[in-house]
Amino acid sequence: MALKLLLHKMARIGEEFQNGKINRAQYDALSQRYHEQHAIIQRLIERDPEGKAWKQVLGTPGQTGFLRQHFEAQAIYFVVYHHELQVRVYASGSRKPDETIIKPLLKQLWAMPNRPTNGIGRKQIDENQWMILGVGERTVTVILFSLEPSAEQIQLVRDLHADFERANAAALTRGMIVPERMVFPQRALVENRP
Repeated sequence: MALKLLLHKMARIGEEFQNGKINRAQYDALSQRYHEQHAIIQRLIERDPEGKAWKQVLGTPGQTGFLRQHFEAQAIYFVVYHHELQVRVYASGSRKPDETIIKPLLKQLWAMPNRPTNGIGRKQIDENQWMILGVGERTVTVILFSLEPSAEQIQLVRDLHADFERANAAALTRGMIVPERMVFPQRALVENRP
């Protein structure tokens, strides 16, 4: 019974990863936990088929929830740049944006002859950190994540950037960049997080 439950959980996290609901680090941590539990329970049952010691191995509820949360990619900062003016519109987060990494990416983007007006870009910065670019018609949102984000998180960046452009369309079209008069849905990723 317990072994079948663990096999079901392993299959479920595989589906979650495939569907973009969890990232690679979350998958690896959960998979490792389930495989370790499976091996231990298998040995305990082999030693004592009638014993109930295997129940202790399944642990208490919430342990996998901890792993999911611990290995979820967190947005460290976001920055919005205006394409035509090539200026920073706004930045927020727990750390100052690293312009030495961002500027070369923006130069490449702005040099594209057929720059997408609705797209997403991603780049691994170091072993863990990933930079996601939400590209719109007039602006780009650059977000640094602590780990590789899940497909759902990447889609959220795209959606928040589209919301930003839609809500601020008049100001962006006229080039009237007054951050105090603009809304930044991207704030939800970096501000007021537990």
